[in-house]
Amino acid sequence: MTDHPRSTASPGRRSLLKLGLALPAALTLAKPARAATFPTRPITLIVPFPAGGATDTQMRALAVAASRELGQTVIIANRPGAGGTLGPAAMAHTTAPDGYTVSVVVGTLFRYPFLQQVNYDPLTDFTYVACMTAYSYGIVVRQDAPWKTLDELIAHARANPDQVSYGGTGAGGSGRIAIERLSRLTGVRFNFIPYKGAAEETTALLGGHIQMVSDAGWGPMIDTGKARLLAVMGEARAKRVPDVPTLTELGYPIIASNPVGIAGPKGMDPKVVAVLQKAFHRASRDPEYNRALENADQPHMLMDSAAYTEYAVRQVAEEKQFVAELGLKMQ
Repeated sequence: MTDHPRSTASPGRRSLLKLGLALPAALTLAKPARAATFPTRPITLIVPFPAGGATDTQMRALAVAASRELGQTVIIANRPGAGGTLGPAAMAHTTAPDGYTVSVVVGTLFRYPFLQQVNYDPLTDFTYVACMTAYSYGIVVRQDAPWKTLDELIAHARANPDQVSYGGTGAGGSGRIAIERLSRLTGVRFNFIPYKGAAEETTALLGGHIQMVSDAGWGPMIDTGKARLLAVMGEARAKRVPDVPTLTELGYPIIASNPVGIAGPKGMDPKVVAVLQKAFHRASRDPEYNRALENADQPHMLMDSAAYTEYAVRQVAEEKQFVAELGLKMQ
């Protein structure tokens, strides 16, 4: 019988050899373990609109619910400006792609590159995490306005060119573009006043500084009884105000849609993206968040990261064509 050779290494050296063999395997296991622990500190969610508006209210409710899912606080940071593109654009260039800073993004992110010079590329500067909902647009006037229908408002504006002022979020926002299309169909000229978000528009309308708002987030104005909804811009009537017609029903084939999602800087770890996507989608079941959506008559529009990324590619192509057809440019 042949004896197996015995190691001549000392006990201490044998221990070091075992450690050396085990270390590569331990490091290999450590990488997914670190990703699995995300997050280990609070997360910042940028809302690119002022505090107090519909988007801000919705995202604050979503942040509370997502905090429970993630086991870390989700902090809201309002960074309004440039039609909702200032916040995400700044994030794309100034924050690490570690998942600890993400931003709400809306359709203007895909449209603005074709309206003016921007410092971002919507297809290369972002990681699209999850789509959440979509804005429901409407045309709103004060309750004491003399116009009970959209046709009455259009007739007044036709007789008084450029005298009916209206507000919308950003010069390239979907609400402004919808009225631009309405103007071309009717030959009526309105006077556009850009605002940073729904909260500012509401103040301007109720204060008599403008006569009309064309935007999302009209629910709270209607609920207070201080404003009247003349038309909605979706494919169907709003559930909470079923008596109000769509623009299409009134003879104006205009539909405004604007999904709302969450994105981070380019280069995010797919494992981190998956954690955030799951947390935000699970948080969308929260009753407070759903009440905030219902107040604005907004549906759930959930897309995972892959589907949302594909949507962004399609949307950029559509916005480029749409802006070219209308010949729109920022003033």
